[in-house]
Amino acid sequence: MAVKLTERAAEEVKRFRTEHNFDDSMFLRIGVAGGGCSGFNYTLNFDDSFDEKADSKYDCFGVPLVVDKKSALYLDGTTVDWYDSLEKQGFTFENPNAVKSCGCGSSFSA
Repeated sequence: MAVKLTERAAEEVKRFRTEHNFDDSMFLRIGVAGGGCSGFNYTLNFDDSFDEKADSKYDCFGVPLVVDKKSALYLDGTTVDWYDSLEKQGFTFENPNAVKSCGCGSSFSA
């Protein structure tokens, strides 16, 4: 599997979906895009467009997850978790392919 969510991250995605009344056809799309201080940015969004030739679909703790095959090359083995503390809150990425990451954790180089 290219990417997996921790149970804590999956619960946060489910909470967000419910809070925003997303249709059941919407899934979480995770990918990478050029940019950021280290070369690539992680992308997280909700989508309902799936292309069998270009995308891979997974289920993580009941959350439908889609990764495009180009992003999967950079994300193979990545674990997405949810971090919640007094000083910050958000998704974190543990990417074994990242050679270098920025201080905020939202961009990396491979």
